[in-house]
Formats: sequence, C-alpha cells, structure tokens
Amino acid sequence: MMRKSFLFVLFITAILNAQIFSNKDVEICNAKFKLAANKNLESEPIGDVIAVIGKSFIGTNYEAHTLEKGKTEKLVINLTVFDCTTFLETDLAFARCIKEKKTSFEDYQKELEKIRYRDGKINQYPSRLNYFSDWIYDNEKKGIIKNISKELGGEPLHFDVSFMSLHPDLYVQLKENPSLIPVIKEQEKDINRREYFFIPKEKVSIISKKIHNGDLIAFTSDVKGLDINHVGVAVEMKDGTVHLMHAPDVGYKVQISELPLSDYVLKVKKDTGIIVLRAAEP
Repeated sequence: MMRKSFLFVLFITAILNAQIFSNKDVEICNAKFKLAANKNLESEPIGDVIAVIGKSFIGTNYEAHTLEKGKTEKLVINLTVFDCTTFLETDLAFARCIKEKKTSFEDYQKELEKIRYRDGKINQYPSRLNYFSDWIYDNEKKGIIKNISKELGGEPLHFDVSFMSLHPDLYVQLKENPSLIPVIKEQEKDINRREYFFIPKEKVSIISKKIHNGDLIAFTSDVKGLDINHVGVAVEMKDGTVHLMHAPDVGYKVQISELPLSDYVLKVKKDTGIIVLRAAEP
C-alpha cells in the first residue's frame, strides 16, 4: 500500500512539473465553471458559450509571450493575462469543458493541452501549434473546429511560412535548442503544402451576416513568412452586427472592437482577409 501511495505521489508530482499555473488561475477557473452553472450554459450552443466566457474576461490585460517559460515545454495556464491566441484558446477550452460537463481544474488542463498541442499531447517545443494555420489544421483534424470559410464563399489560399526558422533568435526555446530548428522547418513545409480557404478583406461585409456568435476569426497576413497576424472571437451585437472580441496588443485589455468586423479588417493594412472557424459541438 505504501509503495502504491508513493508511486501516486510521484505521478502527481510529474504532472505538476509539466505544468505552470498559480492558485489564482485555479480560483478563476472554478469561478468560470460556477458562472456556467449559474447561467445553465451547458444547454446553450457552443458558440454562445464561447462568447459568454470571452465576455467574462473583458478588461483582462494583454501580455505577450505568456507561454515562454523556461527551456523545456510545459503546459502554461495563465488566466490573469492573455495574448490573442491564449485568449481564444481559453474561451474554446472552457466552452468544451462546460458542454461536456467536465468542470474541474484538471478537466480544463486536459482540454487546453488537447487544443494547444499537436495531436493533443506535449512532446517538446515543436509539439506546440506555433503557427495558427497549423493550429487550424490540427484542431480540425481532431474534430474540435471546422474552417467554414469555403462554405461562406472563400477563396483558396496557400501560405509560405518561414518566419520561425529564419528568426530563431526571437523564440526562446529555438535560441536555447537550435537542434529543434530543422523540426520547425519540416512543419513549415507541411503547412506550405496545404490548401486553406479565406475571405478577402473586401468581401467580409458580404458574408458577415453568416458569421455566428462565438465563431473564431483568424486574420491572414501579408507579412513575409507569416500566416496569421491576429485572432479573436466573433460576437453578435444587439443591432445584429458582428464585432471582434479579442486581446488586441500591449497596453490594451480584452475588449470588443468599436467597429464591426468588416470595417475592422479593412483598417489593418497587413491583414489580407479572415479565416472563419466554427467550434464543433462536443
């Protein structure tokens, strides 16, 4: 019996060592699940759940590079600050847990790992879905989301990503572990072979009424070597227009855009259009 207890303690320690979070994160997580129970969110469409959870984080500070913690890859949970991607992942992970009636902190940890990593498992830095186009591909393959851009009248798009392998000094783990760069290069080649679909920015106004509350929005880039500039969550306003809920940039907080999505994308010169993703009901 003592040996089994000792092994259990070792197992729990190993799990915790592979993750980074604070007591505050646990408190916030439990509060979100309590909010969901009070609002009976489990009976709502998953897009609406995503939107409600996202709105509950409005006012949270933006912080860049929140996942870059040390030389080895660990599951980082930080619910006190966000970048644009961690905000989107957080909303989606909570919504899936709520719909599946799995509402412990451990459930949230497992769901976040499933969404954030290739095939749902951490295996060193390259297992993180660093390019959002790769995030789309992998999470569509897992049945978590669907790229509905083609259905909305989208056009084919082939990326030419290379930014990470050409600028490894900008990424802590690549700088510390240059042996990982060839792995990243192979991932970039895989991305560049795929066909995606997107809505050119000039046509977003035409299809905006077909975007649902809680759809996930990725902004395609004209920056050399990059795929996606920014991501956020679509929210339907009282007047029927669709706006963007997002963690905008350093110095800003999670907010809903003043402009409708169709006008917002036109204002950002480096954005070429959007990819619209719809979460699947678990």
